[in-house]
Amino acid sequence: MGEPPDITEDAPELLIPPAPEILVPAAPPMAASVPVWRRLFMPDNSAPLIRTKKRKWALGSLWFFGGGGYLGASALFGWFAWAGLSMPDISPLWAPETTPVIVILDRHDRPLLKTGGLEAKPVILSELPMTLPNALIAIEDKRFYDHPGFDIIGLSRAMSENIKQGRIVQGGSTLTQQLAKNVFLTRQQTMKRKTQEIMLAVWLEHRMTKTEILEAYLSRVYFGGGTVGVESGAQRFFNKPAKELEIGEAALLAGILQAPDRLNPLKNRKASAERTAQVLYKLRDQNYMTQTQMHAAMNEPIMVEPFQVRNLSSARYFTDDVLQQTDDMIGAPRGDIVIHTSLDSKAQKAAELAVAGGVNTQRNAQQAALIAFDGMGGVRAMVGGASYEHSPYNRAVKAKRQPGSAFKPFVYLAALKKGYRPWDIYADKKIDIDGWQPGNFTNKYLGDMSLEKALALSVNTVSVQLSEDVGRDNVVSTANMMGLPGLKPYASLSLGAQEVSLYDLSAAYVPFANWGKRVTPYSIEAIYGADGAVLYERKAPASEQLLQRETLGQMNMMLRTVVERGTGKRARLTGREVAGKTGTTNDYRDAWFVGYSADYVAGVWVGNDDNTPMSRVTGGTIPAQIWHDFMEVALEDTAFTHLPTARRPVITQSPRTLEMLLADIEKELP
Repeated sequence: MGEPPDITEDAPELLIPPAPEILVPAAPPMAASVPVWRRLFMPDNSAPLIRTKKRKWALGSLWFFGGGGYLGASALFGWFAWAGLSMPDISPLWAPETTPVIVILDRHDRPLLKTGGLEAKPVILSELPMTLPNALIAIEDKRFYDHPGFDIIGLSRAMSENIKQGRIVQGGSTLTQQLAKNVFLTRQQTMKRKTQEIMLAVWLEHRMTKTEILEAYLSRVYFGGGTVGVESGAQRFFNKPAKELEIGEAALLAGILQAPDRLNPLKNRKASAERTAQVLYKLRDQNYMTQTQMHAAMNEPIMVEPFQVRNLSSARYFTDDVLQQTDDMIGAPRGDIVIHTSLDSKAQKAAELAVAGGVNTQRNAQQAALIAFDGMGGVRAMVGGASYEHSPYNRAVKAKRQPGSAFKPFVYLAALKKGYRPWDIYADKKIDIDGWQPGNFTNKYLGDMSLEKALALSVNTVSVQLSEDVGRDNVVSTANMMGLPGLKPYASLSLGAQEVSLYDLSAAYVPFANWGKRVTPYSIEAIYGADGAVLYERKAPASEQLLQRETLGQMNMMLRTVVERGTGKRARLTGREVAGKTGTTNDYRDAWFVGYSADYVAGVWVGNDDNTPMSRVTGGTIPAQIWHDFMEVALEDTAFTHLPTARRPVITQSPRTLEMLLADIEKELP
């Protein structure tokens, strides 16, 4: 709507009509039948009507603006008074700060990592490059020097955005509120905690100068993984004191604070670079630097040189992941903690040796990752790359790549659930799906074959036909049921053309090994404080049967054939029943093998970070060999256990013996 017109002195005189005459009728006689008690509450009609209306309006206004306002103010005062009754002790603000001691143990209580226990050096603002506090203010709290501890504009904006999104996407907390929360309060998301946070922030602003607040904040800010304070952060990421930080380095540190794990430059370089650019833009937007300075900083490479800790744990990919999960579960540790995990140190060592022995630079297979689970979903081994010292990026958990034919078991599982059988016959032939004509790895067609043979040979055309016959939506729902959500019902999904992580894909195979039970993958069993207090304890989920015995047996029968005579022969283990599936993507960019025994499920990925092709590396070569080398050691102390499998019929639609079938499969392998 437009602005109302101005009424100036030059406006024409307004003509106000005379007040109309008000006629007041005589009061009717009171009926004799009306009780006396009711007369007391009936309106006095002898009074002028206009006065009655005015009196009601006046009383209503008084109540609404006076009584209602009084009640509202009283309620607000009472709320703050109630919240203030349980305010925390404020002495920790001035207590000497040390980084918490964090001890991570494997499943047998063998130490994996001990970190922390160092002094968190206090910050003197005048000794820091001004870019650091300026970057912090620009990205986190641009009205820092103007507000009394809380920012009503920021809170209103955050509330509006949260309502619009239907979830909490912004917090609206000032730096002073964040300091109050980090030092005094828990991570519990309640109105009472938020009220206390605001009250403490106002108190801090009253007791401290803005400079002192910034110094306290920078001395105690949390960078994840037990790293407390900007001095520790500068050492962790740049191996230098904070006073020597360059503009880009200061912007990177300030940007990390929004999500210390996701924006960690050692683990997610792209996300960290984008966040750093955002901080630099904010510095320019709020006149902390010129356009020329911003462009110069944008174009200056930031060299991340992490401080090298002596005696690195061999399970650093795993312990990094555990530290990040700990931050999510309990927040920044307030004291020393002990974390009990599911990892098996012996299996971990076997995994590291297998990956190191499998990486082959001569075939341009420069990276590899391995993840192993037990039947309950507990992580037993995790290797996120060829060398943690060279690259801490965890490819087992964070990288998403196309799994190729390693996804096909979920297509076949969807078919078995619909009543198909391993010995049903399909034709390997040229097909066309809306103009898409998928071919086979061997570039030839083999004619009629059983589903078991098609899976063992990883025939693409049969997988696509099966997906179309069963229904793509059924394939998607089956994969989701097994632990692979978010997939789209595209025709190419049957060939594994949508990205997944090695962690998720391998965990989705676990029900094949554990008699068809649903699992929720996990790494942390429990977290204890130094005083023995339980800070977190995993609760085993209720058992849920996903797969019927017959369906599970048929699936395992086919996947055992893949290893015994199919594309996964290199994964065979003497004296063990094992099953699995290979996967290779276009141009040999990714190679996978995911397999299992009755005790372990393990997945292996081999490829390159820059997605360049390898030299004819398929899932049945290096990945299957790495898997074999790992499982041979991991299983050596476990008793032999059968996989649940189904019996083949004596007479099938393909009247050949099993030996003939397996020989035929082996003959057709490339």
